[in-house]
Amino acid sequence: MAKYSTYSDVELVELLRMEDREAFTEIYDRYMGVLYLHALKMVKDEHEAEDIVHELFISLWLNAAEVTINITLSAYLYRAIKNKIFNIFAHQKIKLTHLESLQEYINAGNWQTDELMRARELSFQIEKEVSSMPAKMREVFELSRNAGLSYKEIAERLNISDKTVKKQINNALKILRLKINLFLTLLF
Repeated sequence: MAKYSTYSDVELVELLRMEDREAFTEIYDRYMGVLYLHALKMVKDEHEAEDIVHELFISLWLNAAEVTINITLSAYLYRAIKNKIFNIFAHQKIKLTHLESLQEYINAGNWQTDELMRARELSFQIEKEVSSMPAKMREVFELSRNAGLSYKEIAERLNISDKTVKKQINNALKILRLKINLFLTLLF
């Protein structure tokens, strides 16, 4: 290993392109500390700076055979760190923009909660069940619930007894309870 410490950066890059592990280790040892400090100055977070530098070296090793460096190794590595950090900043800016957009959407009140959607679905199911009731039962039920008529008023309007109205509404409610309870069980 001591032999590699005497090699120039150009020689180390040539050995790296041949996937020489010791050359890679020497490059890592030479530049890890200064690249970490450089990254730390930019991101102001020790763990993130360490992650960025490690990602750079992982990428360098994984692409060792294709590495083409037209400038000094140190300039290449510094530029690579800067580019990684700028990509992180750009990604964070995009995330922040999306979060701000989401917050504006929520503040505008244009969102629907799960409860509102469930209430709409429940209302739809009730209407569907009411529409599938026998005609007379549906008519009695709708006069009671939608028109707000009393049993006596419904009986007079339809020329039937109060007891028939009461029985029709009770039967309608039994049907609805059964169907809606089943629906609610499936929904939740």
